[in-house]
Amino acid sequence: MDKIAELLPLAPIIIVAIAVPVAGWVFTTWLRIKHGYPLDGAWGQAIYPKKNDEAMERIKLLSQENAQLRAELGSMKDRLVNVERIVTDDSHRLTQEIEALRGTAN
Repeated sequence: MDKIAELLPLAPIIIVAIAVPVAGWVFTTWLRIKHGYPLDGAWGQAIYPKKNDEAMERIKLLSQENAQLRAELGSMKDRLVNVERIVTDDSHRLTQEIEALRGTAN
């Protein structure tokens, strides 16, 4: 009984030490939900929002669009290399290449 009597003055400190972190966790969770941030479990699994078919379809469409844009960027880089070669090439060699192409076309 004496040990309990000794801890009785520390009860408010113990209650505050437990209540403050719990209240902080509740508040941050509420803020995350309010602003649309995803909630993760202890092992990183999604708790909120759950993945649904609509979200998966949107990810699929965005991935396809990303692949198309990457392919277009690759072709633009190839074209830019040709334009840079034409601009920086000396005119004598360019003239020879044009004449060679005209000769093969006839």
